[in-house]
Amino acid sequence: MMDPSTNMPIVMLKDVASETVMPIWVGIFEANAIANEIEKMPALRPMTHDLTRNLIRHLNARLERVVITEIKDDTFHAVLCLNQGGEPVMIDARPSDAIALALRADCPIFVAEQVMQSAKLSTSGTTEGPTAEQLRGWLEGLNDEDLGHYKM
Repeated sequence: MMDPSTNMPIVMLKDVASETVMPIWVGIFEANAIANEIEKMPALRPMTHDLTRNLIRHLNARLERVVITEIKDDTFHAVLCLNQGGEPVMIDARPSDAIALALRADCPIFVAEQVMQSAKLSTSGTTEGPTAEQLRGWLEGLNDEDLGHYKM
């Protein structure tokens, strides 16, 4: 979705076990890469995240998961957790790239608990701030102009 105040794309991550939602602001190109994979829109030529997925496969490795590990100076950090020949390999990544790659590799996306606690938008009503219902209402109230030409 697009942030109506900054006009920047936002990826909304939702905890599968609760109503907690965490926004991550991303660049336009990364938002496009994520949206294209969600919508299964094939590119004429491999895009950067497709190339990365292909490199991982051809190097006999497998992307097992991505983890958003920390927020440092208002910037999210992530790691790619690969397995190559039975050996774990951790690679530093931007969260937007990690998410785009996770979608292509069909692997889970994890968020460190301390990141989720400091960046979450709402929970089932146990903390101050908007509830999941209020957030849902805000999201449903956005129109095409608010969202721009991205469908996420």
